[in-house]
Amino acid sequence: MVSDLRETRIDGGVVYDGHFLKVERDKIRLPDGSTSHREFFRHPGAVVILPLLPDGRILLERQFRYPNSQVFIEFPAGKIDPGEDHLACAERELEEETGYTAGKWRFVCTIHNAIAYSDEHLELFLAEDLQAGEQKLDEGEFLEIFSVTLPELLGMVQRGEITDVKTIIGTFWLEKILSGSWNLA
Repeated sequence: MVSDLRETRIDGGVVYDGHFLKVERDKIRLPDGSTSHREFFRHPGAVVILPLLPDGRILLERQFRYPNSQVFIEFPAGKIDPGEDHLACAERELEEETGYTAGKWRFVCTIHNAIAYSDEHLELFLAEDLQAGEQKLDEGEFLEIFSVTLPELLGMVQRGEITDVKTIIGTFWLEKILSGSWNLA
């Protein structure tokens, strides 16, 4: 049995440097001493907002996602800018995408959604005491917002109408939080 599972970088570097993503290819030493290669995306990370309206409904978005050529139902989310505080990013993204601001914020968890080929991490926040305002969408950003009850949201996940992993994970967290079985710090 291998006691040390770490892989060690020997050399490598960036093979594609895009506006949003970087692709790296590294030569590595495996735990048994042999060598191999790893190709992966560098991603700046993102926030995901679980927005709970005062009446208990949950705010969602419909957005077209080009790589899969379809409209997805998602929680509001967005990329963390270099050096940006994660909560500040969540506050910014909620207001930009939905027009809402939140009077109460709580950190939920960190998830790594593509560990085999990316270092992307998502920081989930619960946003409560929402106040409506005006959307401030980025240029070229198009989305629709709507709200559902928790049972409706769970049904959408169960029927496969929601397949976005961050939204599915956030839904299950919301279910536990709202039932009182999981408490946030």
